[in-house]
Amino acid sequence: MNERPCPECGRQIYGRADKRYCSDSCRNAYNNRIKADNYNLIRNINNLLARNRRVLESLNPEGKTRISRERLLRQGFDFTYFTHIYRTRAGDEYRFCYEQGYLDIGDGFYLLVRRGLE
Repeated sequence: MNERPCPECGRQIYGRADKRYCSDSCRNAYNNRIKADNYNLIRNINNLLARNRRVLESLNPEGKTRISRERLLRQGFDFTYFTHIYRTRAGDEYRFCYEQGYLDIGDGFYLLVRRGLE
């Protein structure tokens, strides 16, 4: 008999030769722990992107408005995280959090825009 320990709890595994865990609960716990470790960074970034989108959406109900950098920061906006950049022919760079975007127009102000889903 081949004695193998369960990778989650360390108990001996009984049953088929290719069985990897002692029980379904150990298999689930092991896989959940591995996924949590691997996806924690991704989950945190997705949360920051969602917060940025909510801030832009709340400050731009009409679809186009001008706002100060300080007001964005007070609302919890993080300029480090955005989903994509849109460059116009004129060379302007709009940064977007999904469909909500912003353009640095200078002097500490930003133009907020909403782009329709095509």
